Amino acid sequence: MRLLAEYFPEFSQKFDEIDELYKEKRMIDEKTYQFICLALAIKNRSVPCLKKHFKGALEAGATLKEIAYIMALTFRESAGGDDCWVHDALGDYKELMKSNIKCCPK
Repeated sequence: MRLLAEYFPEFSQKFDEIDELYKEKRMIDEKTYQFICLALAIKNRSVPCLKKHFKGALEAGATLKEIAYIMALTFRESAGGDDCWVHDALGDYKELMKSNIKCCPK
């Protein structure tokens, strides 16, 4: 967002407004919010967000054991999703192996 903040500040401002709206309308406790954001930061591979929500979770009263559980849950659910997606995408792999399918059309 640094580039956006410099060259399209109006857009960055809208994100700040959304953050304030979420804070105002939040229906879950702070620790739960931080856990959800931590999981999303892991999935999005955002180092700044990961650090922010790791610290935010601690400040909201989370223990390191709880954070480790959220991390493990995120990893496990991601693996499950990857597993399902690959098997769905390949479908009947034995039939696929028999076909003359090409990965890159020429």
